[in-house]
Amino acid sequence: MPCFVYASRRKPGAYVWLRRQDDFDALPGPLLEKLGELRFVLEVDLTADRKLPHENAATILASLGDQGWYLQLPPADTRDPASI
Repeated sequence: MPCFVYASRRKPGAYVWLRRQDDFDALPGPLLEKLGELRFVLEVDLTADRKLPHENAATILASLGDQGWYLQLPPADTRDPASI
C-alpha cells in the first residue's frame, strides 16, 4: 500500500502516516491543531512484512485501513496520542 509520511513541525519526532497524499481531512481537528504544520518527508510502499525501525508495519496498515491515518510518536514518548 502506498503511504505518505509527514513530520510535525511543532512536535519533534511526531510523524503522521496517511493512506492518501495530503489527506489532512482524515485527521481529527484537535490532533491536527496540536501537531501544527505538517511537512511531507516520505512516500513508501508499505507491506505487512516490511521492517521499520520504530513501528510495526502491520499496525500501521491496520490503522490506515480503519481510519486513514496513523500517528507515530517518538520512541521515548509513549503517552496516549490524545495527550500530546
